[in-house]
Amino acid sequence: MSVWDDVVGQPEAVAELSAAAADPAAMTHAWLFTGPPGSGRSVAARAFAAALQCPFHGCGECPACRTVMHGTHADVREVVPEGLFISVREMRELVQVAARSPVTALYQILIITDADRLTEGAANALLKAVEEPSPQTVFLLCAPSDHPDDVSVTIRSRCRRVPLHSPAPAAIAAVLVERDGIDSRTAEWAASVCGGHVGRARHLATDAEVRARRERVLGLPLALRGLGDAFAAAAELDQAAKAEADELSNARDAAEREELGIAMGAGGVGKGVAAAARRAKAAEKELEKRQKLRNTRNQRDVLDLALVDLMSFLRDALVGGSGAEVALMNPDRAADVHRAARDWTPESVLRRLEAVLACREALDRNVKPLVALEAMATTLQQG
Repeated sequence: MSVWDDVVGQPEAVAELSAAAADPAAMTHAWLFTGPPGSGRSVAARAFAAALQCPFHGCGECPACRTVMHGTHADVREVVPEGLFISVREMRELVQVAARSPVTALYQILIITDADRLTEGAANALLKAVEEPSPQTVFLLCAPSDHPDDVSVTIRSRCRRVPLHSPAPAAIAAVLVERDGIDSRTAEWAASVCGGHVGRARHLATDAEVRARRERVLGLPLALRGLGDAFAAAAELDQAAKAEADELSNARDAAEREELGIAMGAGGVGKGVAAAARRAKAAEKELEKRQKLRNTRNQRDVLDLALVDLMSFLRDALVGGSGAEVALMNPDRAADVHRAARDWTPESVLRRLEAVLACREALDRNVKPLVALEAMATTLQQG
């Protein structure tokens, strides 16, 4: 057992990071993990942080390894943006903490899981810390490889890059069987249709509702007979994303409101109650703002997953129409793929694919989701 067991299908990266953790001469103070969604950027960064704090360089069993991997280590902080961006205020606070001397370990480590979400001001605040780091501070940044330019070039130039790739289906299936106890047949199917995304494979293998949503999305392109169907499909996607985002948020939002009320002395009596109530009201408004941003991001993430599934189906239609000897991303939908390849010209498939890409870009630019989905759905129907 070691901290590297969860880093699936990345032997080159594991070798490089293990060497750096064991040899201080191979270390540097800033690292940038890049790779496609599902490649395990944040998992690799967390494992590296554990190896750096571990006296045995990543044994996976000591208190340092366990606390880092569970997110409770005093000298390791992981930034997971809950909204659409990381603000300058948040980054300044984190940089100040990262500059402190470690309490229990060798390093003070700051992991930023979505460094591409830094605002310009937040990036500048981080840049100053990366340029003039404390000797015992390590920055681990993660960013998608399809948009590495979203991390400013000045920050990238000061980081040692660790490129990751999509794991092979065989490696993903092996992890699902050995670590999650999933039967081999289900694991092999989930690995073959997950697009190299380990987390998605696990959800597909264990959650019937996730499988049902995938089936509905992949059946969409061939089910649009007219504009009415297109608008109905767009509305269904929008409502489904809102419902799932609300489901993800509701329980957490209620717990946070309750915790805030307790912290602010809700129900108290006596001197100073009025002033405390005013402060509580301001804190409640700030909490509601953060929760709304988090819900918006959850909705966008749900929609983006559906759009990625649509892109994979259209990619398969192009492959099927070309006659290329290339594996399908959705082998279980081979009949529909070949039907689409037969009924649509390559040009019309490309127009549909461009419409999905345009929808993703529109969502990134904060276009109202329903409007973006309707524009995409009409092109999917008309070709």
